[in-house]
Amino acid sequence: MIKNNANKSSNISVNDLILFCIHSVILNSEQCSFDRLVKECFTLFPGTLRFMRYPIWPETYFILTKTGAEKAAAVSKSLRQGKLL
Repeated sequence: MIKNNANKSSNISVNDLILFCIHSVILNSEQCSFDRLVKECFTLFPGTLRFMRYPIWPETYFILTKTGAEKAAAVSKSLRQGKLL
């Protein structure tokens, strides 16, 4: 496990920190379930990945990137057309 370094983690995007946490879980030969990912994020980067209103809990604020928004729109279109039903 790496030691938390608030100065270094504050210069890295939240998305990249989450990707690193996924990588960390997988390196430990574990399945990266949502609850396991939340635990890893809060353990490694408690000052960066936390709830704004509840600082003792991990963060839940995410921003869609342009690519993420495009993927979400494609899924929405598929759902409206009944392709995934």
